[in-house]
Amino acid sequence: MSFYPQGTFKDTVAYPWGVPDTMPGMAANQEHAIATSHAGHEMPTGGRELTTLSVSATLHCLTGCALGEIAGMAIGTALGFSNPGTVILSIVLAFAFGYSLTSLPLLKSGLALATVIPIALASDTFSIATMEVVDNLIMVVVPGALNAGLNSILFWGSLSFALAVAFVFAVPVNRWLIARGKGHTAVHKTGVHGGPPVRLVGAITITAFLFGSAVLLMEVF
Repeated sequence: MSFYPQGTFKDTVAYPWGVPDTMPGMAANQEHAIATSHAGHEMPTGGRELTTLSVSATLHCLTGCALGEIAGMAIGTALGFSNPGTVILSIVLAFAFGYSLTSLPLLKSGLALATVIPIALASDTFSIATMEVVDNLIMVVVPGALNAGLNSILFWGSLSFALAVAFVFAVPVNRWLIARGKGHTAVHKTGVHGGPPVRLVGAITITAFLFGSAVLLMEVF
């Protein structure tokens, strides 16, 4: 029995490795819920609506990425890891937190794990990867940032600045993906959204940028 009805979720959501026609563990009512949700969540293809959705999607992704990045940097620094070790731990935890933040609301909505995994991978992978490249590069480039210690304002200022700048770089990546029916489209089509309010995350991101910029300027002058 084919899982997806023709012309609905399967045909419109782009998965990086493809999705099989049958998904064990999905009940008929879940199948109907996805199809119904899809009908009311058409994606913008350009203009302000696409930009707004891209910013919202990136802020959602930044939440998980930032939690993992901060945890990785803090743990690596506290335990005296080498700089490469701290960066690797931060990257691993950023992906883990990012995928989890996307997956948990979907699982709670009743979707099967076999369905949620490809959605999370399609939605978050490129966005998290972009942010991780940018924020870790900044942390490595800023003199003394990784070795400053958890009680140093330089450490937290550099990390705050790095995450805010990483968000800025990730927005156009997500916009490009969403415009082509990829990336965050996978989650948006389900109609299931979780995480903290994006306006709150946006306000924190702006504050982090201002704080980080002030710290780095003080270091320079």
